[in-house]
Amino acid sequence: MIHVNQLRNKSKKLSSFQILALPGGFSYGDDVASGKILAVELISFLKSELQNFIAKKGLILGICNGFQTLVRTGLLPFNNFGKMDVTLAGNDSGHFECRWVKLKVEKSKCAFLNPLSFTSEVKLSRRQENTSEVNTHVLELAVNHGEGKFYSEPKTIQKIEDESLVTFRYVDESGQPTNTYPQNPNGSLNAIAGVCDPSGRILGLMPHPEKFVDITQYPNWRREKITKPHGAFIFEELIKFASNA
Repeated sequence: MIHVNQLRNKSKKLSSFQILALPGGFSYGDDVASGKILAVELISFLKSELQNFIAKKGLILGICNGFQTLVRTGLLPFNNFGKMDVTLAGNDSGHFECRWVKLKVEKSKCAFLNPLSFTSEVKLSRRQENTSEVNTHVLELAVNHGEGKFYSEPKTIQKIEDESLVTFRYVDESGQPTNTYPQNPNGSLNAIAGVCDPSGRILGLMPHPEKFVDITQYPNWRREKITKPHGAFIFEELIKFASNA
């Protein structure tokens, strides 16, 4: 755990690391807007360090508030440092969403995220206790946010789609992308839950993979046939990629 002030006062150097992970939470109390002040701090005081880190092919992960910060720095989705191309606006529901949602892992430019690296077993109903069906794309993670609506003008959304930058989408019970509440918890356009930059080395998502890295973190872990925690593979693939770089 490195505090941002340690980077600012040079007691720690970003160049000493291979991965920069911005966690979820409420940086600076989400004053002004979620992730805004931390984004300004990164742009104002750590711009050159971040640019060098990216140029040397460092990996960046932003989760929830970390994703909001990366969007507000401009690093996502197009690595336009200092320029916002998209935003994460207030949820359409008008309130804080705190629950589990289904996500589809998309084939994208993300350098370390391979949809085939994740395999989950579909839930078993009471009438299908002896049934086991494998789905290689859909996972369940928790969301905890009040400002998670991925939004931009149509041409920007289309560019994101055309460049294969969408990494995760909110899906319904059948595994299809949806804009319908509550399966889409915030009203994100095109059901976008996460994106990467064109280099594939910067990833951000609103759901929390770190909240499901142990089987017992899932609320219905005893009744459902789950053999591996759904969020763990993101970190496993991230570290594997960095180790082999």
